[in-house]
Amino acid sequence: MKNSIEAIIKDYVRDYHKIKKIETKWKEPLVSFADAEDSLFYRLKEVVGPNHLMPQDLMEEAKSIIAYFLPFEDYIPNSNIEGKYSSRTWAVAYVETNELISDLNSHVQNEIGKLGYKSELIPATRNYDTNTLISNWSHRHVAYIAGLGKFGLNNMLITRNGCCGRIGTIVTNLEIEPTSRVDTEYCLYKYDKSCKKCVDKCVNNALTEEAFNRHKCREMCIINGETYKSLGSSDVCGKCLVGLPCSSRNPVEI
Repeated sequence: MKNSIEAIIKDYVRDYHKIKKIETKWKEPLVSFADAEDSLFYRLKEVVGPNHLMPQDLMEEAKSIIAYFLPFEDYIPNSNIEGKYSSRTWAVAYVETNELISDLNSHVQNEIGKLGYKSELIPATRNYDTNTLISNWSHRHVAYIAGLGKFGLNNMLITRNGCCGRIGTIVTNLEIEPTSRVDTEYCLYKYDKSCKKCVDKCVNNALTEEAFNRHKCREMCIINGETYKSLGSSDVCGKCLVGLPCSSRNPVEI
């Protein structure tokens, strides 16, 4: 079943340009799975926020969570390295990937439905409290539980294809064997303190070695959102993800 779900996701992303006229290009998706009863889900109320949902809040009979990472082709993060403000290419990728996640989730839901099972879909973004800026369902943390990657100093999930891309998750009552998590860190700072380039790259002083100021981060995202508002919801930044050893790979494995 794992291979079938992976194939459904990879095939859809590969052929997405045939469905919609888009600019963005992605590498092959990474897919992993979590047990809805994994004890780490209860930790999310401490690690993320007290209002973080459990899989069973979204679907009472939840058995598994499907998590996937859509890695950007290298030209997208490369376009965003220079300057204080996000590149248009990065903003377009954000908007179009959110659309892809919505369409892909619906497709997966339909395919799971053909097997006689159900799934619940979660928006790619904007499922957060506007005052605290804390999400009630963190795709990154759920993907971590599913073994998709490890967190970097920049608070992004580093996968074996890096951190430049977008994450989607789906809750389902289809039982799928969970993916094993690894113990080794993927972030060079967490691994041996040899890198903190993401801190240096933050253009609004929101990120330090000790803390992350989500409100200062949000300030920069809003500025970029205004710049690219003609594209749609494009409140992004991404400077702390690009031009790094972990942008497109797991640097600890190198």
